[in-house]
Amino acid sequence: MTAEPRPSLAACPACAAAPAAEELAAPERAAAAGGAEIVLSLPEIHCAACITGVEKILRATPGVRSARVNLTLKRATVTAGPEVEASALAERLTRAGFRAHELDAGMISAAGSDRAGRDLLMRLGVAGFAMMNVMLLSVAVWSGATDATRDLFHWISAAIALPTVAFSAQPFFRNALAALSARRLNMDVPISLAILLAAGMSLYETSQHGEHAYFDAALSLTFFLLAGRYLDQRTRSVARSAAQELAALEVPRALRIEADGSERLTPVAELNFGDLVRVPPGARVPVDGVIEDGESELDRSALTGESLPVFAGAGAAVSAGEVNLTGPLAVRVTAAGRETKLGRLADLVAMAETARNRYTSLADRAAAIYAPAVHLLALAAFAGWFWASGDARLSLNIAVATLIITCPCALGLAVPAVTTAASGRLYRRGVLIKSATALERLAEVDTVVFDKTGTLTEGRPEPVNLGDFSRRELEIALALAEGSAHPLARALAQAIRAARIRPAHVSGLKERPGHGVEGVWAGQRVRLGRAAWVGAGEANGTATWLAIGSETPRAFRFVDGLREGAPEAVAGLRAQGLRVLLISGDSRAAVEATAQRAGIREWHAEAMPEDKIALLAALAGEGRRVLMVGDGLNDTGALAAAHVSISPASALDAARTVSDMVLTARSLAVLPEIAATARAARRRVLENFAIAALYNMISIPLALAGLASPLAAALAMSGSSIMVTVNALRVR
Repeated sequence: MTAEPRPSLAACPACAAAPAAEELAAPERAAAAGGAEIVLSLPEIHCAACITGVEKILRATPGVRSARVNLTLKRATVTAGPEVEASALAERLTRAGFRAHELDAGMISAAGSDRAGRDLLMRLGVAGFAMMNVMLLSVAVWSGATDATRDLFHWISAAIALPTVAFSAQPFFRNALAALSARRLNMDVPISLAILLAAGMSLYETSQHGEHAYFDAALSLTFFLLAGRYLDQRTRSVARSAAQELAALEVPRALRIEADGSERLTPVAELNFGDLVRVPPGARVPVDGVIEDGESELDRSALTGESLPVFAGAGAAVSAGEVNLTGPLAVRVTAAGRETKLGRLADLVAMAETARNRYTSLADRAAAIYAPAVHLLALAAFAGWFWASGDARLSLNIAVATLIITCPCALGLAVPAVTTAASGRLYRRGVLIKSATALERLAEVDTVVFDKTGTLTEGRPEPVNLGDFSRRELEIALALAEGSAHPLARALAQAIRAARIRPAHVSGLKERPGHGVEGVWAGQRVRLGRAAWVGAGEANGTATWLAIGSETPRAFRFVDGLREGAPEAVAGLRAQGLRVLLISGDSRAAVEATAQRAGIREWHAEAMPEDKIALLAALAGEGRRVLMVGDGLNDTGALAAAHVSISPASALDAARTVSDMVLTARSLAVLPEIAATARAARRRVLENFAIAALYNMISIPLALAGLASPLAAALAMSGSSIMVTVNALRVR
């Protein structure tokens, strides 16, 4: 047989372009009314030509109403009629050279919403609009309006401010109430108290024809603090649950072989121990089980990190998440759904995420000290002035002014402003920050752990000895390689094509699943495949063998090339005093060779996902703060368990989801700069805290002395917020 044409990586300049950050923010959504949504994973697409090819095939399928491909997420979202089956679309794409499998659309959509961010932005806009209008009215009062005119302006301000505060400040009120109900304090408690007392005292003063009202201060507090809260939320808007993403990777349906030999598409949740399922070539294995019939090669890189496909025949164990490459398999079910290795890995990730989320940020630690101090100070102001003057109204006004002027606006902006400035700098360098505390945690790192395949290396085999073969041998090898779906054959065909060599005329091409491909050239049988199958001895390292007639078989040797900038990244991190390790599920020889080329002295091979988590736990037990850099499904548990984590944009969806940062740049050389920027950001945060402390040292005596008018309180609070923001911009 002949191979279907596939897009060529070498011929596609778009592959070298870094993916847009918008693509990382959320999966594309299809929007045709009344159609069912099908989501297909396309793990091997890599360029604009792939997008065009996939969309063209899908849109030409009867019943498909729309199709959209997201290159970075490596997904196609299809809207189709009820007669269209996801398995048929996946099979159609696979036959055309775009390996595809179905994802659970419901699980993906459950993780893709950012309602909180939109809600904060709406409340911020309302607060800003109201603040500007009330300040215009306040200017009139401060300019000399008296008596009835002043009261009218105050009542108009109240009509604007009170509904705005009730609506826009709800996030602070809810958080403060939750904290108080749990008998603890957080930053939102003094914030809420200041806003409520400012609004309440202003309303009382207005009703008593008082000269001063705090409506503008209450709205300014709400606006600036919402701005800080929105900046904080924005950095996390693309973060979704990795456990949900892992669940979406599980195959939702399988072909169950019935007692009469017929096949029925069955939800995986309905499969039982002992059922028989068929796994066609190119499909992801839906269950854990044992092969009853068939031979093939399995791509286990997602689960184990092994770069080379593994031969599997009758009696071999298979796991959910592995990809069947070449031949159909009949698998006897031993575990399905949450009981599979993939399901247990999702549980490990969820547990690791929960543990990491217990990290206490600098702002939260400051709040633990600041909140009770502010309350005690305001209480002391009220008690002192009431004792000295006996005037409850004057004492309460001074206490409110103290609360407003000491309200943690600057503290609330200190971290989000720096995070946003640093995020902008790193985005221009090809880094997307997803977690609000990622930079804080990265600044504390003293150890870096790399995965190998797809992270430190390209994850693609490259032939290294084409020069040892004659043109005749290369022409025959090309003809055979183009008749196989095996990763080594595809890499070999691509390299030979790049050398401008045309394939020989080989007839009767036939792929033998799990072994290789054979045909007839000039009356001789020719084979390309495994050493034992072609009658050769095993070579060191990764290789595929060419046998021509009775000639001695010869090996094409392959290496997994280092990712661009890998040695520079390792050297730069070590120059900063960081300890660097390599851990992989690949063989000892492959891991050792990669470690030597990258300049890494400590390495661990043949590690399962739980081994990686155990290594990180051991390092944490030594007091180490670990940065994990990985890309595969087998890395998700370690990425979640690490103190902070980074994955490349080419990583599996689940790995990108669980990571704190996504590296959209192709080169790893930016990693030392990321670490340096994190430490600079931490310095700016501490400087912002110092600015806030200095502001309080100056403003608190004024407030306690009764010299802080509403105008002074509003201006001082705004001034401190602006100073913090300007200092944060120095990170850029």
